[in-house]
Amino acid sequence: MESDLKYRTIGGCEIEMPIPSCLVIFGASGDLSKRKLIPALYRLHKCRLLPENFFILGTGRTEMDTGQFREIMSLAASSAFTKDSYSASWADFATRLYYTSFDYSSRESYQSLREEIAALEKRHVTNGNRIFYLSLPPTAFETVIVNLGITGLADEAQGAYTRIVIEKPFGRDLNSAKRLNSILKHYFAERQIFRIDHFVAKETVQNIIMFRFANSIFEPLWNNKYIDHIQITAAETLGVEQRASYYEDAGVIRDMFPNHLLQLLAIAAMEPPPLFGTEMVRDEKVKLFRSLRPLPLDRLEEHVVLGQYGAGKINGETVSGYRECKGVSPTSATPTFAAMKIFIDNWRWKDVPFYIRSGKRLSKRSTEISIHFKPVPHMMFSGLLEKPITPNILILRVQPDEGMSLILQTKQPGSKVCINPVSMDFSYQKDIQLDAYEWVLLECMRGDQMLFVREDGVELTWALLTPVIERLGSTIDAGKFPNYEAGSSGPAEAALLIERDGRAWRQAS
Repeated sequence: MESDLKYRTIGGCEIEMPIPSCLVIFGASGDLSKRKLIPALYRLHKCRLLPENFFILGTGRTEMDTGQFREIMSLAASSAFTKDSYSASWADFATRLYYTSFDYSSRESYQSLREEIAALEKRHVTNGNRIFYLSLPPTAFETVIVNLGITGLADEAQGAYTRIVIEKPFGRDLNSAKRLNSILKHYFAERQIFRIDHFVAKETVQNIIMFRFANSIFEPLWNNKYIDHIQITAAETLGVEQRASYYEDAGVIRDMFPNHLLQLLAIAAMEPPPLFGTEMVRDEKVKLFRSLRPLPLDRLEEHVVLGQYGAGKINGETVSGYRECKGVSPTSATPTFAAMKIFIDNWRWKDVPFYIRSGKRLSKRSTEISIHFKPVPHMMFSGLLEKPITPNILILRVQPDEGMSLILQTKQPGSKVCINPVSMDFSYQKDIQLDAYEWVLLECMRGDQMLFVREDGVELTWALLTPVIERLGSTIDAGKFPNYEAGSSGPAEAALLIERDGRAWRQAS
C-alpha cells in the first residue's frame, strides 16, 4: 500500500485514507473479533484502505500467544473469502496482528500494555495514534475506561490522537448511561468517543439522508399531509444463541430499541440539516429525540406489546423455546419481542404513528423501514373495483437484501379497469463495497463521528425508554409467556396494536 496516498478509489468513488494508527481490541479472544472485527479489518486491508503503517493488538483473558491468535483469526477471516484471494494477502495482514493475555482489573496489566504498545508503535511507525476498541461485556466497560485513564493510556501525545470505541448496549437505563458518560468524559473528550451502532453504517441507512434530501419528488411529501404512518421492523430468525446470560439481563427493548431502532427512526424522520456535516446531522437527530412523545405509563397496553418465543419451526427445522436455552430460567419473564407505537410532537409528524417492532425467532430475517402514504383524496375507481386500492408504500430495506422499492398502482394490460400493484426496485446487493463494520472501523480511523451516537442522543433515547421498561418490569406476567411460536410473525397482541388503528403490519417479501 502506498503510504503517501490520501484517497483510494473504490466502486467509482474516492474514499479518504486514514493516517497511520494502531487498534487495540479489548476482548479480542471473543466472538465479535472472530465474526466481525478481524474479517472487516482484513477486507479493508485487501481493499488497500488501511494505511501501510498500522497494527492490531488484541487483548483477552484467554491464554495464548501471538502465533496462536494469528492462527485462530486466520480461520475466522478465511471463511469470508475464497481460498485464493485469502491466501494471497493474509500473510502480509498477519504480520500486523499481535496478542497479549490480559487481566482487565489489574493495574500492572495496563502498565505492561502501555510498554508493549510503545514498542509496536516504534516498529510500525504509527506516530502515537491509538484506538481502543471495547469488545467486552458492558459490565467491564467502566473498569477498562478508568484504568486507561489512570495509567495514562487515554492521554494524547503531541500531534497524535487517542480514541475509544464502545459497543452497544451503552448502559441499561438512563442512570447507568449517564454514569458511563460521566466516567468517559473524565478521561476522554467527546471528540474522542465513538459509541458504535453498526445499523447506522449499513448502506441503505446511510443512503436515506441522500434519498430524502436530494430528490425533489420525495422531500415535499415527507410529512403528515401525505404520509399515513411509518413502520420500522428488525426481525431475526435466530434465537439468543450464546448470549443467554446477557439477554436474560437485557431483553429485547434494551438490546434493540435505544440504539438500532430509534436510530433508524431518527434518520427517517429528522429535519434537514443546514449542511451535510457531522455535527449538523447529529444535531438534527438529537432534536428529533427531544420531540418524541413520552409513552403514557397508565395506558402502556395501547402502545406496547411484549412477547417471548416458544418452540416452533424455522425453515422446516424444529427449534426450542427461549426458556429451554442454556442459561435461561425455566420461568423467565424476559421479552424476546416488542412492538411499540410512538408519536413525534413536531409540525412535520403531528399525529403520524411510528410502529416499531423487533423480535427473535420470527419467520423471516428482515430489517426495513416502510413509509405508508395516504390514499388519494378522491378514489374515482371505488365503484368499479371489488377490493380497495392499497396506497403507495416506499420500502427501505436495511438487511438482508439492501435496497429500496416503491409500490405503485398501474392498469393491468388487456383489461379496462383492473389495477395491479407493481414495484420499482433498486438493490444494493451487487454494488455494496464495504459492509457496516468495515465502514464504522474506517470512519473511526478517519475521526468522522457521523455514524456514531453522541452523548445527548444516548441519554434522550434512554429517557424515553427507561420509565417504560421500569413500568413493564413490574407488570409482566411470566405465566403468559411464551406467547408466540418460533417461526411465526410474533404474538397476536402485536397485530391488534396496529389493527385497532385500522392498519396492518407489512409482511416482508
